[in-house]
Amino acid sequence: MDNGGGGEELDAAAPTPALAVAAVARRLGVAPATLRTWDRRYGLGPSEHSAGAHRRYSAADVERLLVMRRLTLEGVAPAESARIALAADVAGTSGARPAAERTPTSVLDAALAGDVVGCARAMTLMPDADVLTWWTNLVERALEALARRTVVDPPGVDATATIHAAALSSLRARTGGYAGARRPVVLVLVAPREPRPLVAHAVAGALAARGVDARIVGGPSGPHHAIELVAMTRTAAVVMIGEGSVVDLAVVERIAEANADLPQFVMVPDRAAHAVPLGRSVHRARSFTGLVHEVLAVAARPA
Repeated sequence: MDNGGGGEELDAAAPTPALAVAAVARRLGVAPATLRTWDRRYGLGPSEHSAGAHRRYSAADVERLLVMRRLTLEGVAPAESARIALAADVAGTSGARPAAERTPTSVLDAALAGDVVGCARAMTLMPDADVLTWWTNLVERALEALARRTVVDPPGVDATATIHAAALSSLRARTGGYAGARRPVVLVLVAPREPRPLVAHAVAGALAARGVDARIVGGPSGPHHAIELVAMTRTAAVVMIGEGSVVDLAVVERIAEANADLPQFVMVPDRAAHAVPLGRSVHRARSFTGLVHEVLAVAARPA
């Protein structure tokens, strides 16, 4: 059903189209028969009516079903879940989500349903939003809640990937357009043989929002290559992120030997803290917020 939104752009003012049972079932990741059962037993059915057409689910109907599915997955009895869902204060039929609905729960519900657009809407970084607060209060909490769940996804649905994609999209829209050489450069490195974590983008995004040209280094980046990058970019600081129990920090050591005065900030789990080569220019950051503020203290341009 075309709502005139124009491609994949999200139009906050456009009404959300009413959906048939099959579309809602796909969005929630449940069988159509389950939705019919919830309608018959608990009254959680479609409320939209049109002449000569089947009843369709409004945006508010879908929000209540998301509450129902989340509660049942958490072990709440279906009848009690339905009672809570029916009493829930949900959004109306407008496609826009008010700021109050940008919560870890709304992000998690959309991600579990494989709803990429809904997840992106719930994670939108508004122009005046603080990236630090957005990460710590919204994204990080949603990921922590997801990590506590056992999820059984159908093919093509990956709740973690959905959150990652929405977060990357929000950061790209919020922090795009570097001023190049007019800004100090901070290199964000990922420990060798580790996949690039989403937090690396969050760190770079938080720094970029405060006037720092933070760049995430991808691909092979051994000690020699890293030292060359530092020289070429006139780097103001280096961030190293590792998430494993054993983290290879040889790059940090070599950079410190070649650039004794270059500040380096290492963020690793407590279980890997012993590997950090602490020194005059190498520091261990114990939290996301602490890391960003420490880097800003040495890299941000004076106001």
